[in-house]
Amino acid sequence: MTGVTSARRKRTLRSPCTRDQPARDIHEEPELDTKQKAAFLPSGEPGTDPVQLLTPEGERVQHPGYPLDITPGELRELYRDMVVARRIDSEAVALQRQGELALWASLRGQEAAQVGSAHATRRDDHIFPTYREHAVALHRGVDPLALLRLYRGVDNGSWSTSDHGMNIYSLVIGAPTLHATGYAMGVAMDGEESAVLSYFGDGASSQGDVSEAFNFAAVRQAPVVFFCQNNQWAISTPVALQSRVPIHRRAAGFGFPGLYVDGNDVLAVLAVTRAALAHARSGAGPVLVEALTYRMNGHATSDDPTRYRGEEETARWARKDPLARLASYLTREGQADEGYFATVDKEAEELAVGVREQVRALPSPSMDAVFDHVYAEPHPLVDEERAEYTRFRQTLADPSS
Repeated sequence: MTGVTSARRKRTLRSPCTRDQPARDIHEEPELDTKQKAAFLPSGEPGTDPVQLLTPEGERVQHPGYPLDITPGELRELYRDMVVARRIDSEAVALQRQGELALWASLRGQEAAQVGSAHATRRDDHIFPTYREHAVALHRGVDPLALLRLYRGVDNGSWSTSDHGMNIYSLVIGAPTLHATGYAMGVAMDGEESAVLSYFGDGASSQGDVSEAFNFAAVRQAPVVFFCQNNQWAISTPVALQSRVPIHRRAAGFGFPGLYVDGNDVLAVLAVTRAALAHARSGAGPVLVEALTYRMNGHATSDDPTRYRGEEETARWARKDPLARLASYLTREGQADEGYFATVDKEAEELAVGVREQVRALPSPSMDAVFDHVYAEPHPLVDEERAEYTRFRQTLADPSS
């Protein structure tokens, strides 16, 4: 224990992840200091609105539980990150339509939920994404080309998870919550003072993996924040068919706080996620954040959302656009002018053009590369399957066969 700070020692001793600690009474509430208690005001009871600091019209409002001091420069950075993420996203959609990508899961409409939560993290925090957290990845310094390489099928994840503090994407619905919980338990065992942020969607809330993650995290007081981007639709299934109660209220059944935030308000998301991460780092256990937002595009480029939702619904959410909301506030407060907005748009456009050129220069993936890394060593069954597949492809290539 030599050299370990008193704060870290206290946190380590309080964590049930430590092997020599006696089991905690399940009826014993986690100890919170005054500041932590103030952070978790009853903001998610039935009939209440989500935490909001910026109205859809771009007017700043206050919330007693989530004060936020933020500089004009920080506000402009939030706006810039949302614009860049949206532009990269729209370019990826276009590239998929042109046959350059196999698929793309659009984030359009969810920029505030992702940028606000990502900005709430510290560099020593670790993030577990699903497959749509493009703005989070960009904030963490992941090359946008690396994201598009995944959806082109060139690789399965080419960024360093340790360098960026962010795992690669996972297409297994709900599974990253378990990975995040295990990682967070390790963080507590190591006596670290960081937290883990785990993303999932409203559809994943129906998966058993998510419930298992909640239970393990609660019992072990793992320093993890579960961040649900409730974008209203799990492909064509509405959230009303996913849960009989608001998703954030599920946390109470597992014994930890659940928070509810306007997911199209980047300031509220920043403040709420920052408080949740501070709670987790303190040793007080996990938190569930439900960010109420909307997926403006289809579930993926293979999806046609007009088959299951109406134009009126989409138009209603378009009026809550997270980029327009912050732009209105910046303009009203005199913290940005037309020159600034033009500069940001130009930067985003140049980045998108560069990504477009890089994607088109990528080689097509080898059709039999799927067999290369099934096992660490050569395997006779895999070799047999590769040979059979090669013969099959040859029959397709021969018009006379």
